[in-house]
Amino acid sequence: MNRRPIRILSGAAALLIAAGLGAGGGAALYAGVAPERTQTIVREVPMDTASPVANRTGSSVNQVYRQARKGVVVVKLGNGQGSGFVYDTAGHVVTNQHVVDAGGSISVTFWNGKTYQAQVVGSDPSTDLAVLKVDAPASVLEPLTLGDSDALEVGDAVVAIGSPLGFEETVTSGIVSALHRQMTAPNDFTINDSIQTDAAINHGNSGGPLLDLDGKVVGVNAQIASDSGGNDGIGFAIPSNTVKSIVTQLLGSGQVTHAYLGVGVEPADGGVAISEVKPGTPAANAGLEVGDVITAAEGTAISTSADLQKAVDAKKPGDTLSLGYTRDGQTKTAKVALAERPA
Repeated sequence: MNRRPIRILSGAAALLIAAGLGAGGGAALYAGVAPERTQTIVREVPMDTASPVANRTGSSVNQVYRQARKGVVVVKLGNGQGSGFVYDTAGHVVTNQHVVDAGGSISVTFWNGKTYQAQVVGSDPSTDLAVLKVDAPASVLEPLTLGDSDALEVGDAVVAIGSPLGFEETVTSGIVSALHRQMTAPNDFTINDSIQTDAAINHGNSGGPLLDLDGKVVGVNAQIASDSGGNDGIGFAIPSNTVKSIVTQLLGSGQVTHAYLGVGVEPADGGVAISEVKPGTPAANAGLEVGDVITAAEGTAISTSADLQKAVDAKKPGDTLSLGYTRDGQTKTAKVALAERPA
């Protein structure tokens, strides 16, 4: 099959709109669901200082596997399958949105080989997460505990459990290779603070847990960067703190709302320069223009596209976001009434 190169955007991003800026050579990006191969984009985000290799103690890989394996499930539908994990004793299962977005009959297979039908409680393509409900007996439900992804450091040991290429209960291990990456979600928006790992990830690992050595879920495996589409490349996971926020909303109402600004941005001295303003968006309504350099949000300095998106993500649709920016050498302020992110 023909493959497009991965785009390393070095901080340039089409923020909250479906577009990308810049290009470079390298590997292709795939979602980790078997057998589909969906290409996406991962962006490097500049960091002020590199995180040191951490000296952490914890269980062995074998101990983590024994502790967590009963909480990992296989999610099947149509001709493809992915992975997931048990979230609570009510029978809720977390997986990737791209694993279940094709619709149709969904089944979940547990550690004892028993399979049960599942229904989608809710899904969020902006973060590539979905929650399923399975009417399974309590005896097979072994919930995993979410860890704190903000506490991760580069060099921390991690373990992935899932069903790569259909091989169930497969465990691989590695380290946190980098933090604060930006993945492109199925609807072309950005997933911030993604975890990069060298733990082997293949198609079918999608939706499965990335665990620390305490056996806690620190990420949900989602994508791989690879020349071949296999585990000779790099894995990426959605951070557990994002998982906690999104799953809580999905369990509460079955849906998630995200604030929306409506600009594309690229790196610039002193901030990020607006490269595109979508007509009719909050940014357009507030008078922002292409060429404006956003320097602050709510009084906090903006240096990268990730900084700006985090400022927007901290708000809800309908909230006002104060943006400081420069235009033709003059400093200005815009009060932007944020809208709900379009599907």
